[in-house]
Amino acid sequence: MLKKMLFAALAGVLMVGALPAAAQDIDSVCLVTDIGRINDGTFNQYAYEGMMLAVEEFDLDSSFIETTAETDYAANINTCIQSGAQIIVTVGFLIADATLTAAEENPNVYFIGVDQFLMDGPPNYVGIQFREDQAGFLVGTLAALVAQDQGLSAVAGVYGVAIPPVVRFRNGFEQGVRFINPDLPVLGTYIDSFIAPDRGAAAAAQFIGEGAGVIFGAGGPTGSGAIRAAAEAGVFVIGVDQDEYFTTFGGGETTGAEFLISSALKQVDVGVYDMIAALVTGDMDAFPGGSNYVLNVENGGIGFAPKHDADIDDAIYEAVEEILQLMISGEVTTGVDPVTGNLIEEEEAEPTPDATPGA
Repeated sequence: MLKKMLFAALAGVLMVGALPAAAQDIDSVCLVTDIGRINDGTFNQYAYEGMMLAVEEFDLDSSFIETTAETDYAANINTCIQSGAQIIVTVGFLIADATLTAAEENPNVYFIGVDQFLMDGPPNYVGIQFREDQAGFLVGTLAALVAQDQGLSAVAGVYGVAIPPVVRFRNGFEQGVRFINPDLPVLGTYIDSFIAPDRGAAAAAQFIGEGAGVIFGAGGPTGSGAIRAAAEAGVFVIGVDQDEYFTTFGGGETTGAEFLISSALKQVDVGVYDMIAALVTGDMDAFPGGSNYVLNVENGGIGFAPKHDADIDDAIYEAVEEILQLMISGEVTTGVDPVTGNLIEEEEAEPTPDATPGA
């Protein structure tokens, strides 16, 4: 029963109460970052870009506050409220408690929480969640195709804390590898910190020693530490969340940038834009108040980054794009539970290749 309730929430179908009136009269939005800035290449920047796309399209007044300490979350949200903002976007799971409190205390203001999970929340608050298993699956197919093309003997993943989004990334990646080559060894480990790049680098070095020729890093700075070290050693790597070519690898200026073959993308800007647009246009059927808006391949919220400087055949990326289209049509699935991140029952766990990549 609990699992069914969680799935309903994540699927964005659990509606609670009545929404504030006159959503179509909205003309102002305010964004509160997680610790960081609106140009830092993280979810902060992509949430801001999604907001500004809506601002320009719908001629909205906008403002933003860059958080410098976790203790400022509530005060920064309150500043947005006092400014008269009708929509407030908050970024990151750490700000979720402060956002929930503000939403409950201000029922006539709408709240959009990036990377925040809701179940039975107030109707003026929506969380933006992600199908990380789909992103992981896509780059898993890429890793396997590159390994096949380059004659590599194994691939690996270095992951952060084993919370559901990270588990979804790992199982999605490993399922993607199996979709292409079920016999290719897939190594992997969880590290109990998201801010341990040295430990990520050590794990990558171990996997390289065991024959891994592609390393996927999915664990914040821990994962970035893994792929930076592996790329510096001349090993192919895959980033996560945003396009790490522009962050970890400095737009191509950092040593090893040519070994970054892609990143598993969570298009935060798409989610923020979609939710603001739903409110401004009064399309309340598209605003799952009290629950979650899930970014996936179908709504363009999940994808994979281009190769940039990597010396990899374009045909491989075209094959992955074909797999993406098959996922959109439902002909290929990940075999991963979209809530827990665990593999679905053994008889259903394998991906469903109803079409052959490149055929």
